[in-house]
Amino acid sequence: MIDLRPVGYVIGLLVASLGFTMLGPLAADVLAGNGHWFVFFESAVITVVTGGLIALACANGVTQGLSLRQTFLLTSLVWLTLPVFGAIPFVLGATEAGFTDAFFEAMSGLTTTGATAFGNLEALPDGLKLWRGMLQWLGGVGIIVVAMVFLPELRVGGMQIFRSEGFDTIGKILPRAGEIATSISFIYVGLTIACIVGYSATGMAGFDAIVHAMTTVSTGGMANYDASFATWGAGVHYVAVVFMILAALPFVRFVQLMAGTAQPLFKDRQVQVFLMIVVFCVLLMTSWLWGRGGVMTEDGFRDALFNVTSIMTGTGYASADYMAWGTFPVVMFFLIGLIGGCAGSTSCSIKVFRYQLVFAAIKSQIRQIHSPHGVFTPRYDGRPISDDVLNSVIAFLVAFILSLGGTAVLLGLTGLDFITSVSGAAAAIANIGPGLGLEIGPAGNYANINDTAKWILAIAMFVGRLEVMVVLTILSLKFWRN
Repeated sequence: MIDLRPVGYVIGLLVASLGFTMLGPLAADVLAGNGHWFVFFESAVITVVTGGLIALACANGVTQGLSLRQTFLLTSLVWLTLPVFGAIPFVLGATEAGFTDAFFEAMSGLTTTGATAFGNLEALPDGLKLWRGMLQWLGGVGIIVVAMVFLPELRVGGMQIFRSEGFDTIGKILPRAGEIATSISFIYVGLTIACIVGYSATGMAGFDAIVHAMTTVSTGGMANYDASFATWGAGVHYVAVVFMILAALPFVRFVQLMAGTAQPLFKDRQVQVFLMIVVFCVLLMTSWLWGRGGVMTEDGFRDALFNVTSIMTGTGYASADYMAWGTFPVVMFFLIGLIGGCAGSTSCSIKVFRYQLVFAAIKSQIRQIHSPHGVFTPRYDGRPISDDVLNSVIAFLVAFILSLGGTAVLLGLTGLDFITSVSGAAAAIANIGPGLGLEIGPAGNYANINDTAKWILAIAMFVGRLEVMVVLTILSLKFWRN
């Protein structure tokens, strides 16, 4: 039997910590003078007290480290528990939201998916706007820690290949996670402050700059306005592009850069390929818009740059309704959303490095067919790829595709049309945010889809954020046997 007390202790502390962060939106409402601050006071009390009681009840079971099964459980339950408490301000607040919409919004925020079940965002109190941004910001740094500490330890989706980067955590998961989180947090906060300054300097109001910096650096994509980034002009768009790209790069490289070693960042093959894909897709989309409009304009280039970067990194902002650009852009946006950014970033989806590993294996296999007696070892960034890493990546890709297909079928059974079902499944599993079509596309939101579909999508966000295999492992009967 698994001892759940160490897991419960950590979750209790995290829940209580989440409650204390609600004091930020409380202060925002007090400064705005809208009288909504009491919602966050109630929410904070409920969350802090509940989290504290859970931690106290489990404190007698705290050990030096976590077993592998406890780590699997902790990694999963954190992303299920925190959205429940993160939803409380939405339920008690002025959104008139039921628990379904509130949980959907909180899950979307913490997983940095960016899909919203709320319309008329401009009418939300400042506290709730800030809370949406804070959920994404907190989820973003959490995702980096999960990607760099827990997933390599759990050998999920080929992430164990990054253990050779100095993040071996066997037997000391939580202490090591704390060390890494401290280094990452300085970089994360620094990027956020720089993004706030950039937005403020290019015309965004102070409050909006703070909220959108949080949702940019976390590649979350929740905005304060229904029109998303179409609300602002060119300067804000270019600032957003810079920070979306920075947030999609491996944060460990920023740590090394701050330590005075720039070479790993510029020689990282994953970073190079990611930037090459972005540049290629931007040029291709710019050419398409040029051919469609008959003239090359700065607006066309900027829209191509902004929206390609937004979807590729999984941020999900929109500066224009690209559904009106024709069939080709719609297909391209669907496909690049399934690529994603780099491992160890706040970005989402399958990740560039997994495609690199698969292509390396395919190349090796083709050479093996041409020369049956030769020995060809697939390599990643100059290092041999072990069989267990390749098997893990292949298992992840198969599970990802099956999960996407299964989610699309379930959404179809709720009455959603084909485009909405498939693109919604991809947007949730890959944590992108906007789907395709009139309802959930860049000009729409998830407010009007049925409650059953929202629960399916919320679960899909959870599964996608945990890289699929973690959830499937916990659902297996063998996991629960001694």
